[in-house]
Amino acid sequence: MKEGLNIIEDMKKLGLSEYEIKAYLKLLEEYPLNGYALSKNSGIPRSRIYEILENLKNKQMVFEETNEKSTVYYPLEPKLLLNKLRYDFENIIENVETYANELYNKEKENNKLVVIKGRKNIIDFINVIVKSAKKRITVSIWEEEIEGLKDGLNEAIARGVDVKGIYFGKNNPFKSVMTHRRIERYLAEKEERYMTVVVDRKDSISGIISKGEQSQVTWTKDSGFIDMSEDYIAHDLMVNKLALRLNEEELKEFELYMDEVRKEFFDFSDEEFEEFNKKG
Repeated sequence: MKEGLNIIEDMKKLGLSEYEIKAYLKLLEEYPLNGYALSKNSGIPRSRIYEILENLKNKQMVFEETNEKSTVYYPLEPKLLLNKLRYDFENIIENVETYANELYNKEKENNKLVVIKGRKNIIDFINVIVKSAKKRITVSIWEEEIEGLKDGLNEAIARGVDVKGIYFGKNNPFKSVMTHRRIERYLAEKEERYMTVVVDRKDSISGIISKGEQSQVTWTKDSGFIDMSEDYIAHDLMVNKLALRLNEEELKEFELYMDEVRKEFFDFSDEEFEEFNKKG
């Protein structure tokens, strides 16, 4: 029963009414049937059944056969129906894409900033942009978000897209993305998770991802914003790669120096700075 309800909801997304779906599914189960029998077996009111059958005939999902005594109805074979739906929707998508691109690609400024709110909406939107990637994706992402993004990123890698950048977490699934050092220290200072994704140097999504439904990022095609986003990730990458090249004593001295630079730049108090360092 649950599966039947699910398929009705799925078929509604194809532009069919619930009665049209019930009539077609009942005919698949039992055919040929006349209008009276179909109404009785499907639960569709007799006052509506011939209207529904006429709709299905117009959609070429049902065919009728008339003889001297009665008119009976047959369903279109499921395989043929699916082929028809694919063909119809491919044509619809192609027409919409062509027209929408003609409108969108007219010369206009590309410096607008679009705000996207809600963690799930943000993840879904990033996956849509990632699907369009052709050459390169630059990321600064966290372990907490990777489950919702890794499939799309892996698909991009499989089709030859270069994925690089910084990963904040312990279980890095990408060889081409570098794990950030001292994550606990970073979190102690920042408290929130900031994420940036740049696709083909055409789209940049950047903002806070750690506030659930209050999460908020900015999407833009502005070239200056994109350059800043990639420069930020590149700088982070260089610092982390440099740290890997140092021996233990050099690394300790390096991290102390970097901490002092951050303390001075952000004007942290001695008490704040000491508390940060306790955590990492």
